[in-house]
Amino acid sequence: MDPVPVGLVGAGPWAARMHAPVLAAGPHTRLAGVWARRPEAAAELGAPVFTRLEDLFEVCEAVAFAVPPAVQAELAVRAARAGKALLLEKPLAADLDGAERVAAAVAEAGVPSQMVFSWRYAKGVREFLAEARACEPFGAQARYVSGSLRPESPFATPWRLARGAVLDIGPHMIDLVDAALGRVVDVRARGSVLGWAGLLLEHEGGALSEVSLCMSAPGERDAAVTVYGERGRAHVDHTALGDDVVFPAMAAEFAATVRSGAPHPLDAARGLHVQRLIAAAEAQFTA
Repeated sequence: MDPVPVGLVGAGPWAARMHAPVLAAGPHTRLAGVWARRPEAAAELGAPVFTRLEDLFEVCEAVAFAVPPAVQAELAVRAARAGKALLLEKPLAADLDGAERVAAAVAEAGVPSQMVFSWRYAKGVREFLAEARACEPFGAQARYVSGSLRPESPFATPWRLARGAVLDIGPHMIDLVDAALGRVVDVRARGSVLGWAGLLLEHEGGALSEVSLCMSAPGERDAAVTVYGERGRAHVDHTALGDDVVFPAMAAEFAATVRSGAPHPLDAARGLHVQRLIAAAEAQFTA
């Protein structure tokens, strides 16, 4: 399979740390060019820099996004309408309206799409999900606690400081318990998006999951999911991840998705489902 030429939108810390080097390393993809609000930052990523987004579209088959959610929602629609496959960051958008517009543009254009739900590309997480489904689950506990909103963190960016844990790390945990226990049909939320956020999720079939989210705690990241069922339990934590393995695996799957044109299970429609749950939760929180 010839490498898929991918254009990168964004040149911030995450793009420099992950998207650009992974896409450039191949062998399934190659970094065809970069567009960013700051051309000087784009120039540091080792690929041609484009000052017009449409010019980037001319040299690539697919577009990867590493920009804030509101910007992704706007530019992903343009990329889909240009016929480009999309590698989309989580969350899909800053709000439900934006997410619906992206998903609609993808469906209308008929272009492949894939979400960067990074946990889902880890071998250990896939083994966990298989075990969780086999144990006939009736409940789960999930947590993601980090210090990403603290002043010393490079991830304390304006959109995260404004919206907090549910929009940023919520997609990972919501997606995982949804995949393990069945589709979430209802969400109740308490706490604060900038402090400690607690979600109680009801799944099809009656299973319940509890999700705790916080991005203002000092210390190392603590993230895990435990599923309980009639036939035992399954557990996974962040030690199952490895960016040096997970992101190349994701890039390989994205290239296969682009070449085959077949739907990926973690597509924009999946991102929209998770965004609907986020919107329902955020509406219940106090500031």
